[in-house]
Amino acid sequence: MSELMEQFLALSVSPPLIPSLPDDVTVDIVAARVPINHYPTLSRVSKSFRKLIASPTLYKRRSQLGITQHRVYAVLHSRKTRASSFYILHRKVDDCSNRLVVVRSITLKSSCGNYVPVGSKVYVFNDLDALSIDCTSHTSQSIPEIPQRMAYKVVNVVDEKKIYVIGDSVCHVVKEEGGVLRETWKKAVTVFDTETQLWEPKLVKEDMFVGVLWSDSVVMDGKIYMKDYSKGNSFVYEPDERKWELMDEVLNSKAWEGACVVDNVLYYHDLRALRAYDPKQSCWSVVNGLGDFLVAKTARSRWCHAVNYGEKKLALFFHKNHEGKEVIFCAEIALERRQGGEIWGQMESCDVVIEDGLFDMVKFVSVSL
Repeated sequence: MSELMEQFLALSVSPPLIPSLPDDVTVDIVAARVPINHYPTLSRVSKSFRKLIASPTLYKRRSQLGITQHRVYAVLHSRKTRASSFYILHRKVDDCSNRLVVVRSITLKSSCGNYVPVGSKVYVFNDLDALSIDCTSHTSQSIPEIPQRMAYKVVNVVDEKKIYVIGDSVCHVVKEEGGVLRETWKKAVTVFDTETQLWEPKLVKEDMFVGVLWSDSVVMDGKIYMKDYSKGNSFVYEPDERKWELMDEVLNSKAWEGACVVDNVLYYHDLRALRAYDPKQSCWSVVNGLGDFLVAKTARSRWCHAVNYGEKKLALFFHKNHEGKEVIFCAEIALERRQGGEIWGQMESCDVVIEDGLFDMVKFVSVSL
């Protein structure tokens, strides 16, 4: 536990001090001085602190003070139980190591779904329902479901408030000879406004080839980039102009999957190196400075997934057999663009975050709190 946290907890349990402070002063002290990863410890001090940690007022004050931190959440589907659980990446205060801890207050009905962060919430769209998860209180509530049936969906947020759902939608039902009904599928875009909590009318792309299976999608410069398993069907969607275009050949040349965007640069790990794509320069590069350590750590990994972990930082999750156990690692990597445009990385930590790694579906999202 840090010296600052020990001092604060000592003050917190001292009867004459904290109870006598006005609520707004207590909020300012916690918002400005206590790192968010210490909130679980602080919530165990008293009922009043537990109530404070769960209050939107605290997070609003953090935002007003310009103090935000990224928290990473994971959705893991267990091969053993055949159930999906919602986890948070939590830093232990005793040894500063990271662990994935299940959030028991959140129940997920389906193992399949799309998860997208907007502010302090995670929006979930699956085959059974739609909901939003408030990551300040770890509570969930239902939201309007997608108004039409859609398949092969990708879900992304643009401008921090609008969620774009792109997939194949039934546009026409044709009755053929013998009374057989045939559905005509077209590529469609529908938008959920997180401010109004309403769906906007869908836009149909009549001449778009359907049945595409997307391997990944990201947002850069306000555009949605959708990578297909086959290089011939990767597209870019420009929301403002409602325009489709083929993906740049350079970006499409790599089989990127499990990618994230940090400071408008795309990063992914191909089990050999951490690679970066800068849309302004339209070129790929290898992140320097990680050396053989990351190569050795990720050797024989079954998958890697990069997640935005705040300004100039990402978290890299990877799954492998370690000392006879199936585990998931998390490496925190700080990023720096040096003179000449080269991107360098520095490994800040690399921990086993969960030891029972028998999961057949994993998804990660980063939330700003």
